[in-house]
Amino acid sequence: MNSVNLWEMGKVETIEEFYRKKFDWIPDNLRKEIGHFNVFKLDPFVGDKAQPVPYKRRDYFKIMLVIGNSEVHFADQVVEVKNQALTFSNPEIPYKWEHLDKIRSGVFCIFNPHFFHKYGNLQEYSVFQPGGTHIFELTDEQVDQVNTMYQRMFQEINSDYIHKYDVLRTLVFELIHFAMKMQPSAKFDKQPINASKRISTLFLELLERQFPIDDNHQSVKLRSAADFANQLNIHVNHLNRAVKDTTGKTTTQIIAERILQEAKILLKHSAWSVSEIAYALGFTEVTHFNNFFKKHAQLSPLKFRSV
Repeated sequence: MNSVNLWEMGKVETIEEFYRKKFDWIPDNLRKEIGHFNVFKLDPFVGDKAQPVPYKRRDYFKIMLVIGNSEVHFADQVVEVKNQALTFSNPEIPYKWEHLDKIRSGVFCIFNPHFFHKYGNLQEYSVFQPGGTHIFELTDEQVDQVNTMYQRMFQEINSDYIHKYDVLRTLVFELIHFAMKMQPSAKFDKQPINASKRISTLFLELLERQFPIDDNHQSVKLRSAADFANQLNIHVNHLNRAVKDTTGKTTTQIIAERILQEAKILLKHSAWSVSEIAYALGFTEVTHFNNFFKKHAQLSPLKFRSV
């Protein structure tokens, strides 16, 4: 593959690069065992001073309260922030922001995965999952509530309290649960996890682990239900039943939907040729990829790219 194109799509912005770009300095404790956390006002980075936020992954988490109109590209989706919103981004999902000049103010916190080492798995929460909701439009009252949490963060991080990072983790969890409570209760599975659910979850995790496509994942290896069954050491019929029982979709359908989603991302946000994208997604022939894309998207890859 073209190495320049791989660099453009695959390069992950590190937390060090975030500090260099925004402040031209790097905190001394950035990679210490305690992990890293910080909180900022958005005001210096919006309006006339707004810098472009390119489409890529970051190696850190970010939770942001944004006041004003803007657009966020998550995977192959574009979500408009109409007035004010609470947003969640994580190292697994690439994103970019547009129309930053229309953002009036806001506040955000960033932290790396090690900050929550032994304190819970953030990927268990839907706000940080690939299929979850990442943007929550807020009322004025909800903005006040969220602002209060961020003000507590500013007070805590500037304090001398020896356990202040424990308090900051608690405040991050407060933001997560504040957002998740806004979602319809039907989204939450209250039933005990059974064997089919476990198998289905393992399958979905294995599928998602192949994405996004970058220089570390140059070609999708697991393409069929049989491939996943072999990897999970179960019979393919067992896998198919479990996935159908828990999702209502076939294994093949879910695989196709995820490959289609990644194809759309690469067509819209990379300079790769159609043949390069076909190869990256595990197609041995570009004609097979073209036929697959037309079948599921009702457009050819080149037509989709130009729309």
